[in-house]
Amino acid sequence: MRRGTADRGFVLSFPPFTGAVKWLVAINLAVYLLRLLLEATGLAPLAAAITGVLQLVPVDVLHGKIWQLATYAFVHAGFLHFLFNMLALWMFGAQVEQTWGTRRFLHLYAYGVLGAALFTVALSYAGALNLSPVIPTVGASGGIYAVLIAFGMSFPESEIMMLLPPVSIKAKYFVWLLIVLALISSLQGGGNVAYVAHLGGLISGFLYVRFVHQRGRRPATSAGRYAGRGLSDRAWAPPPAPRQPNFFARLRNSYYLWKRRRAARKFEVYMRRHDRRVFFDEHGNYIPSEEPPKKQNGENKGGWVN
Repeated sequence: MRRGTADRGFVLSFPPFTGAVKWLVAINLAVYLLRLLLEATGLAPLAAAITGVLQLVPVDVLHGKIWQLATYAFVHAGFLHFLFNMLALWMFGAQVEQTWGTRRFLHLYAYGVLGAALFTVALSYAGALNLSPVIPTVGASGGIYAVLIAFGMSFPESEIMMLLPPVSIKAKYFVWLLIVLALISSLQGGGNVAYVAHLGGLISGFLYVRFVHQRGRRPATSAGRYAGRGLSDRAWAPPPAPRQPNFFARLRNSYYLWKRRRAARKFEVYMRRHDRRVFFDEHGNYIPSEEPPKKQNGENKGGWVN
């Protein structure tokens, strides 16, 4: 990943472990190490039982195991599966979290996980793409693909340095590449990769960004202590236009302004009766006189102070 700055050009930069990303990685790591430890100590049946409880099996979901719609995202099939998912979650998720905030990031991730699970269950029972309700699905790819499309939509001009081939590509093109690959892979089928879950995560992430996040979106900021530590250029937005007061607020303000002007006129009349002239503007604000007031006999006080 590369981030451009006005004074340093392009530099390599890595994100911090933000709060939600840190906890998600920790939970996935704990589940992976627990299964690995059980298998290494001769308790492989127990490890398989834990996997059977957590993994997503559409037929089990329809028989009451609805927790599998979320828990499958914390189980991974092997080390490389776990490693690349967690790297993607860190590299892209931290940038989204520090810009959106932890709450909205977790909402996005949950949308991706649940959306991918429901998409998989629905297509498996529809018999589409050679899916079967008894085939299990594991991995956090649904939530991660939702994060990827959110990253591409939030930072479209950011450049991503790919590994194979080693070229840089803008995030908006990278997201389209993911969509095309997931769609083609889902239509072709085969292998043991849940491409349907990838596609479901992409669709869920797009719907969240388009119809949920943008409705209540605030201008992006430096996100506190994570400022300047992201992967790419931040999406700086202009300050919001000041909100116009409603009818009752304008009516109240007009009443207060009328009272202020009325009090100013009364004060002018009062001071003229005492041979002093003071002036107020159209808003009832006192205008200091350029000439110092004439002192009366025995009077030591200075001029008026506003």
